[in-house]
Amino acid sequence: MSQGAVIGIIGGHGWMGRALGLSLLEQGIVSAGQLVVSSRSWSGNAYRDWPDVRCVKDNHELVALADVIVLSIRPEDLASVDIEAHDKLVISLLAMASSQEVSSKVGSRRVVRAMPNAAAEIRRAYFPWYASQQVTEADKQLVQALLESCGMARELPTEGDLDYLTALSGAGPAYPALLAQSMLEHARQKGIDDDIALEAVMQTLVGGSLLLEGLGADPGEMVERLISYDGTTAKGLRTMIDGGIHQTIHRGLEAAHRAASGSG
Repeated sequence: MSQGAVIGIIGGHGWMGRALGLSLLEQGIVSAGQLVVSSRSWSGNAYRDWPDVRCVKDNHELVALADVIVLSIRPEDLASVDIEAHDKLVISLLAMASSQEVSSKVGSRRVVRAMPNAAAEIRRAYFPWYASQQVTEADKQLVQALLESCGMARELPTEGDLDYLTALSGAGPAYPALLAQSMLEHARQKGIDDDIALEAVMQTLVGGSLLLEGLGADPGEMVERLISYDGTTAKGLRTMIDGGIHQTIHRGLEAAHRAASGSG
């Protein structure tokens, strides 16, 4: 990344801003002196091990100090952001706020929209991002380095793709958590002790996900292979599929996509 560039994170004490800031420091991507964070809430001190990190309450001060500005705030807080970025590179981590909206609000045409998920806390996030036309190749290299500190980062060809992936990958652990909740409730109904039920569900989901990742194949191939064995797993899969699990998931993703694109 740019030698000596100062990164300013607005919302640097929130869950995502904190995860990004700490990851950049821990991996040596920026020095403590290259990081400035602002926050309206000061619960705890996430940066206590890096005393040279500058923590400010005034976003105008942050903008004056920073070469790159990261907006890590809630979408509803964008309206209250009062800064003039003077065409500095701005990385927005907000859902439901277009590049144009962010650009108009912060006073910069060099805007990148990125969508994190909660796995950033363990450096396993998927971080799709989209750059406006005014973003340079050097800017893009810097953005890629910053974001992949928290996992995997991928530039997208269109902003519409980012709206869709906000619904798909931006949900992070939410969809697996819903599946885990349903499995756990069923195990409890069958009289399985809570600790054993939770252990079994978590190991099944985590182990299965790691296996899928390691195989690198289409998950549908594993489903078809397991169905072809015609054993107990096949009975469960066929019943779920016949019950409309695919349609239910698709409807949920469509609803989240409509919300992400501002049409629902």
